Amino acid sequence: MFANKLKKGDCIGIFSPSSPATADARDRFQRAQKFLNDNGFGLIQGKLTGKKDYYRSGSIEERVSELNDLIENPDVKCIMSTIGGYNSNALVPYINYHQLLERPKIIIGYSDVTAILLAILAQTGLITYYGPAFVASLGEFSPLVDMTFEYFKDIFVDENAEPFELKCPDIWTDEFIPWEKQMVAKSVSKNAMVTIKEGVSEGRVIGGNLNTIQGIWGSKYMPEIKVGDILFIEDSMKNIAVVERSFAFLKLNGVFDRINGIILGKHEGFKDMGSGRKPYEVLMEVIGECDYPILADFDCSHTHPMLTMPLGCQIKLDATNQKVTLMEKWIN
Repeated sequence: MFANKLKKGDCIGIFSPSSPATADARDRFQRAQKFLNDNGFGLIQGKLTGKKDYYRSGSIEERVSELNDLIENPDVKCIMSTIGGYNSNALVPYINYHQLLERPKIIIGYSDVTAILLAILAQTGLITYYGPAFVASLGEFSPLVDMTFEYFKDIFVDENAEPFELKCPDIWTDEFIPWEKQMVAKSVSKNAMVTIKEGVSEGRVIGGNLNTIQGIWGSKYMPEIKVGDILFIEDSMKNIAVVERSFAFLKLNGVFDRINGIILGKHEGFKDMGSGRKPYEVLMEVIGECDYPILADFDCSHTHPMLTMPLGCQIKLDATNQKVTLMEKWIN
């Protein structure tokens, strides 16, 4: 299933399924709100906006009620998370999947929101989107926020014929500045992806934040990774030991024996613990021999700017020429 495209004047609803970013980063939240309004979209705030329950925005019941209210609100055309966190998986048994089957909507976010995106895909077949979060992404400064929003519009607003290539940004950053102290744009570097193993393949793209995936693994809310799928994974602020463990988790579950390609996102704030090694080097050590293409440092991750990736649609991965192309309709 596909949701409908957006048009100027439509309302985007925001929800906080885990961390209380709208309470902890008020200036950034207000920048995001102004940015969205200035770009012609309305905002419908979830009822936990500005709320905080220590490490989370609210109880499990309150958080899922916020999301379901937005799902059931006919004025909301797109539902965007404010940020991730660690506890979105607690919500997935209680989401109103039936309403999404009747009235599909755009559901978008990243990081810990992977649990919700994959649960909706598994339970309904609705294409969900790994892409910007309201506070984390749209509260950034120009030019990075403008680039992220252009990629958002590429997927949800503009008329694009299939196939459609996801273009690599010219610049990127993972510079860390505490949100409430950031008053200027972050410094940027020239951007490039990395071909780990050449080749071309096509398949259904599935994945998201690898650390979060482990929190729903083995449940009915985790879509089966099938033969021929292209695995898309990324992570943030992990050290090399944790990254090796996560890659080994996939190895032990036979994932690397079934898939037809890998897209590895940029790793924000990767800690190599003095080894000098990159995440993709650890990945190749864990995988061993393989005969499918692998592309690393893809810009759909915790870094800025951020591409928007539909989960569950057919893509073409050309690691040789460093191209990722959406091969079928991803939105009505």
